[in-house]
Amino acid sequence: MIVVFGSLNYDFVFAMERLPAAGETRLARTFAGAPGGKGANQAVAAARDGADVHMVGCVGRDVFGDVLIASLQRSGAMCRIERVDQPTGCASVCVDANGENAIAVAPGANLALSADDLAPDLLTAHTTVLLQMEIAPEANWEVLRQAKAAGGRTVLNVAPAGIVPADALELTDVLIVNRIELETLARALGMADAKPRALAADIAQRHALCCIVTLGGHGVLAVDQGQVQVLDAFAVDAIDTVGAGDTFCGVLAAALDRDVGLADALRRATVAAALCCMARGAQPSIPTAGQIDEAMLRDQRLLRTF
Repeated sequence: MIVVFGSLNYDFVFAMERLPAAGETRLARTFAGAPGGKGANQAVAAARDGADVHMVGCVGRDVFGDVLIASLQRSGAMCRIERVDQPTGCASVCVDANGENAIAVAPGANLALSADDLAPDLLTAHTTVLLQMEIAPEANWEVLRQAKAAGGRTVLNVAPAGIVPADALELTDVLIVNRIELETLARALGMADAKPRALAADIAQRHALCCIVTLGGHGVLAVDQGQVQVLDAFAVDAIDTVGAGDTFCGVLAAALDRDVGLADALRRATVAAALCCMARGAQPSIPTAGQIDEAMLRDQRLLRTF
């Protein structure tokens, strides 16, 4: 079972020829609204890949909250969602012609989420807990403590980039970051500037965890118990990268929860993330297990181990 403890946002997505510069106003080619939020996206990704998923979060008593809950339910996720007297979290997402994006988030109701909202019956030795960084950090750290006390697996996606205290890293089994998030975390931990592989190896060794670094079009690297694994990206014609990182996290967690080995879990997650880039919007673009399985048959990449 996977418990996703985290954020739900309604996304306002603007398709641009190029992203606006500071102080610049640009006209969007198209606009659309779609359910999103890192927590909800990851829950949908895991559920569409066949996992037993429970989403724990907070939304407002508004139409955006209704839409977000309905999207989770359609994906097959169980909702443990609190309705609070704050607006549902929202995000402004600008996507350029190359699929790159710039995002601003108003957390709203997400900041009302606390560890008290997580029912104790969800935490067992067979639970994988998946966390991100769009809620109050203290809530994450308390859930990490509770999950480890119950003997479960903990997966922390440090996105958006933020500071994670060393004692929280000690409670983390799998750490997932992109390059920017890795560098931000490393600086906060007092590490010298280095390439991603060296930083990931240092963090993995210091805190006895598996450190996974997503590198966009350059693939992914993972360091676990001193072993480095590198996998190139699965090639697709990307039109929108929004949601790709969340899809990676959700599908990776789903694979690990099924006791799939790390190498195969990385391969499946990178394929799923690439497929997500082929459609617009966060949750609308997340692939199903069948779509991932079909693409896996075409995957000829070699996993390099060091």
